[in-house]
Amino acid sequence: MLTYTTAGESHGRCLIALIEGLPHGLALDTDFINAELARRQCGYGRGGRMKLEADRVEILTGIRKGRTIASPLTLMIQNRDFRIDSAPAVTTPRPGHADLAGMLKYRTGDARDILERSSARETAARVAAGAVAKLLLREFGIDVVGYVTAIGPVRIELPDADAAGLRRLRDRSEVFCPDPDASERMKKEIDAARQDGDTLGGLVEVQAFGVPVGLGSCMQWRGKLDGRLARAVMSIQAIKSVEIGMGRDVAFLRGSQVHDEILLDAAGATVRPTNRAGGLEGGMTNGCPVLVRAAMKPIPTLMRPLRTVDMATGQPANAATERSDVCAVPAASVVVESAVAFEIAAALVEKLGGDSLDEMKERTGERD
Repeated sequence: MLTYTTAGESHGRCLIALIEGLPHGLALDTDFINAELARRQCGYGRGGRMKLEADRVEILTGIRKGRTIASPLTLMIQNRDFRIDSAPAVTTPRPGHADLAGMLKYRTGDARDILERSSARETAARVAAGAVAKLLLREFGIDVVGYVTAIGPVRIELPDADAAGLRRLRDRSEVFCPDPDASERMKKEIDAARQDGDTLGGLVEVQAFGVPVGLGSCMQWRGKLDGRLARAVMSIQAIKSVEIGMGRDVAFLRGSQVHDEILLDAAGATVRPTNRAGGLEGGMTNGCPVLVRAAMKPIPTLMRPLRTVDMATGQPANAATERSDVCAVPAASVVVESAVAFEIAAALVEKLGGDSLDEMKERTGERD
């Protein structure tokens, strides 16, 4: 079973990702992992923290001569802004953040204990884990691409493009959007929100191309890949909804407008003329690209703070302000992409089994 765990605080010494279940013999490209970490730190609308950190991974365990040896893989990312013990107490919880709920749950008057772990800084470890998963997926021709489809009121119609085309368009945009005109409108919305001391959310999509049929299972609810994807993406900070394929739009249409017909090609293989299901039926991949969409709320830290209560005095107050972003939707697209990649990689390991990469590759040619 391929799994990962993260550890570390926003202003602690470092972040850790511990990955278990990787096959023996996977080449680990640290330059690629670092490039993915750098993408997470980019994007129009990011705040001052990104100027302080320059995330780079250090592999502590689970590797020999650049390849995995099937033991637990430990990835470490140092925090330059290491000041957890000297950071000031926070007694004015921010609406929309984990502050108040955590203070009440853990019986502390200082939200610092909560926000240090609930902070989206933790997602750097998730991106590192996702980068390793992408390296595994590459070995089997699976390509995962994430991008932004909306920021605030600006939305796009997705161009008809393959993985390489989407990535090329996305990487030309400061907001990671494959539509150049919409990208400029999104930047103007971010500028307006910054001027008002406010924040913006948006929509991100991830597509996984080249995914084979039969990842996941319909036999138990825990094995359904769409459920696993939804849980992984929904657990990301500030994500408030997750959709597969057409998502909630299926509620407003007839079945004839929702389901993907099954046809035969010239060779007698089944094909789908559409992909409304987002590559998943009954919790299993059906051979079409997997499509996952997520909605991110505006970041709760506002430069014009909302009203709250000072938990130390019991008096009305303005919410605390931490160094933050105006819009982190582009960064969220990288995190969601990483989460989707890891879940697909985990399902692939389950499907193929095997203790080594060579054994997994041997099994791709087996008949059911």
